[in-house]
Amino acid sequence: MRNLLKQYGDFLRRMIVFFHPLFRQVVTEQVFLYGVTGVMNILFDWTIYFLTYNFLLQKENFAFNIFTLSPHVAALTFTFPISFSTGFLLQKYVTFSASPLHGKTQIARYLLVVALNFLINFAGLKLFVDVIHFFPTPSKMIITGFTVIVSYLFQKKFTFKV
Repeated sequence: MRNLLKQYGDFLRRMIVFFHPLFRQVVTEQVFLYGVTGVMNILFDWTIYFLTYNFLLQKENFAFNIFTLSPHVAALTFTFPISFSTGFLLQKYVTFSASPLHGKTQIARYLLVVALNFLINFAGLKLFVDVIHFFPTPSKMIITGFTVIVSYLFQKKFTFKV
């Protein structure tokens, strides 16, 4: 399975790097790879968030035993493991494939960074949706802009440190 992921990552990296000369004056290859894979994962995350919020939860609270989650927080909770997995795989096998750190170390560190981003997302959604009364999906998109910057810095300097 690891070889298949590595082959797919190498293929995807080559495809993305092919377009880097168009942006060479603006960003390094690694930032370009991070941007493209990040956008791929963000679009995927937004899509599953939208589908979960609107169709699975039907904009209704989610009652779970002793507590109830608002639909925007429940959608975040349900989509988190999916986007966590796809994000890690894209970063490990495409963007930061040169990192010498072991996979277990990388995923533990990645989990810490993503947990920080999850808290930022949670707090941001509570602020935008519950306090400001802004729409959930655009709120998620706005918050993502901030977490992208936080995430890149931590991923480069901590998770996949070379």
